[in-house]
Amino acid sequence: MSVLIKIGIGLITSKVIALFVGPAGMALVGNMRNFITSIESIATLGLNGGIIKTVAENKDDSGKLNKILSTVFIAFLSVAIILSILLFLFSEYFNHKIFGENHQYAFVFKALAVAIPFYTLSMFLLSVINGLGRFKNVIYINIIGNVIGLLVSLLLITRFQTLGALLAIVITPSLLFLVTWFFINKEISILRIIRTNKFDFLVIKDLSSYSLMAFFSGIFGSFIYLSIRNNLINTVGLQEAGYWESITRISTYYLMFVTTLIGVYYLPKLTTCKTTEETSTLFWDYFKRILPLFILGVTVIYFLRFFILETLFTKEFIPVENLFFWQLLGDIFKVASFILGYQFIAKKMTTAFILSEVFSLSLMFCSSFYLVSLFGVKGVVMAHFFTYSIYFVILTFYFRKTIFNYNFPRL
Repeated sequence: MSVLIKIGIGLITSKVIALFVGPAGMALVGNMRNFITSIESIATLGLNGGIIKTVAENKDDSGKLNKILSTVFIAFLSVAIILSILLFLFSEYFNHKIFGENHQYAFVFKALAVAIPFYTLSMFLLSVINGLGRFKNVIYINIIGNVIGLLVSLLLITRFQTLGALLAIVITPSLLFLVTWFFINKEISILRIIRTNKFDFLVIKDLSSYSLMAFFSGIFGSFIYLSIRNNLINTVGLQEAGYWESITRISTYYLMFVTTLIGVYYLPKLTTCKTTEETSTLFWDYFKRILPLFILGVTVIYFLRFFILETLFTKEFIPVENLFFWQLLGDIFKVASFILGYQFIAKKMTTAFILSEVFSLSLMFCSSFYLVSLFGVKGVVMAHFFTYSIYFVILTFYFRKTIFNYNFPRL
């Protein structure tokens, strides 16, 4: 239900952005999203997953738990304040880098400077609630946060168009702080626990082993996609960059079902697999059950692409239909790669994960620049297909001993 609500809210927001902002504004919104993703990764130090695991392991040891919470809270708040100062002082610089010389949205970065501490603390509190095992509360927080975010987004976009859409991206995540604060106080008195004399750098060091992958992926990945979109804007125009942002949004919505399924069902099972045979069986369970359903789903989406575009956006976005084929084909290979990529996370194969990310993102970066120069905006989705097909082949080769260590039924 939480995922369905999130997707539904995303679809409504996309429709409103399409009506009031158009393809050009959609491209600017995409740039801001990528920038915020990297800022959020820095602000939280990529530690969210580590906090959940560590709190879960030490929730019955109040002394150790208090030290962990104090250390992470102080670290998060310190980094957030530094980021806020930099964003506020250099708002004009960031505006030039993210939006170019023709757009004046420095105010958005000043708003982000104010919002970042609240967002950071909300992520900290949400991770603590999750680590304490209050999973229903986590779901309630996400649902309430998404609904509040929708209402604020509708108000801002309808009144201020592109500026409102950018402000909505900045403000809505920080509003989650009010919700998380309400729920955390039901569990523990967080203000009584936090003490500066309990700060221990070793806690951060221990947590970092869990979070380096998320930290790297969040920053490097966002930078690459931001660079690709800026190249698209400079090469073929803001309107076409908005078309790519639109197909990316559609892709994000249907991929959310798969990523949620993997996170909830397959990742915990991968973590507990003790033998190659068990892992191989789980891989093939995914390939036989999930992948065919996904292929069927994107095939239906392809034939309904005109209806989807007119429903989710406006007739102004009809040219996006030319991007569906390569995007959907690339997403098939992306989904096929998911289960293999999550093996890096399940077994904490940090070095292998980072190398695979560097390779795939670099390949996406280089191929998109080359193909855009030849085919225009279609070149980006062609690069998407090229990148994930190669990525799948490489992961298949890397995990070949695990994948093919499977007892296929005899005919």
